[in-house]
Amino acid sequence: MRKITEIRINNELLVINVCSLVLILIISFADIEGLRIALGLPFLLFFPGYTLIATLFPRKGDIGVAERTILSITLSVVVTPAVAFVLNFVWVIELYPILVSLSLFIAVMSAAAWYRRRGVAQEDRLSVAIDLPLNGGGRHQALDRVVSVVLAVVFLGVIATVSYVVANPKEGEQFTGFYILGAESQPTELAVGDEAIVALGITNHEQETMSYIVEVTIGGSLLKTTNPIELGSGQKWEGEVKFVPNDICADTALIQDVSPTDNSTQVEVKTVQVASTDHLQGGDKIWIGQESAVVQRVDGRTVTLNEGLKQSHVAGTGLTEVQKVEIRLIKIRKLGEGGETSLSLWV
Repeated sequence: MRKITEIRINNELLVINVCSLVLILIISFADIEGLRIALGLPFLLFFPGYTLIATLFPRKGDIGVAERTILSITLSVVVTPAVAFVLNFVWVIELYPILVSLSLFIAVMSAAAWYRRRGVAQEDRLSVAIDLPLNGGGRHQALDRVVSVVLAVVFLGVIATVSYVVANPKEGEQFTGFYILGAESQPTELAVGDEAIVALGITNHEQETMSYIVEVTIGGSLLKTTNPIELGSGQKWEGEVKFVPNDICADTALIQDVSPTDNSTQVEVKTVQVASTDHLQGGDKIWIGQESAVVQRVDGRTVTLNEGLKQSHVAGTGLTEVQKVEIRLIKIRKLGEGGETSLSLWV
């Protein structure tokens, strides 16, 4: 006849805290997906509520098992977002801050529940019993010893791991934000000699102090360089950058009509005749009247386009080169590590 061996866990709160610490250990070093899910779900959806219920109802007869389980899940769903909400004001909502905050909440509630249980008679204290079919009392005692040793080793190891993680937290994502303020109101066309103003923003999320320089280039030529902008981690800068386009651009006119219609048939005109091709070359973007095109090549006064013109233009219509303005952000690490990194923003 098989004997039923009962393993009674008189302090399930200790097991919950050990599981929480094991979860931190796995996330920090092992990163085993299955274990992360197996421990992460109860860590978020059961442990916080259970320890809170254990504090409110220290006697096993206060509420039934079903009520205790349902309340544990329900309160966990409430407590976890509440902890994240408070964390948003005192820290940052990232993986490790959430892990540490929930672990502290579980530990504090466990300590409070343990303290309240001290005033309860031994037979009335809540305990978890697991029945296992084993043969012989010797195996029972050996299993108890093995479980006790394993729990003690795991507990001490995870305590050391958590201490290391708290002292040496992983760095969050490092990046720099670079953007245009009110992009919809910024000028889309600039004339040579006219002052342009562009409102820019920079945010530093590099986890260290950074120095930034903004450069403005037109047609590949450097036009403007700002003074260094130094920002600490998490700081933001917003300001205006002013510059005056002064590069020489092609500015000429057609000397021959452009007619995309030939004998009532619509065609595309890919070559035009111009008065002058000074400063005009392949790859340039040009405007002819209200139509734009890209130059493929220039032969004498003949300009060949990548795509044909679809609108009619009479001789004398102006042809103007369009140059691209590039606003480039150069970031420099203040600690002297690495070199410069450029982030380009085209307007």
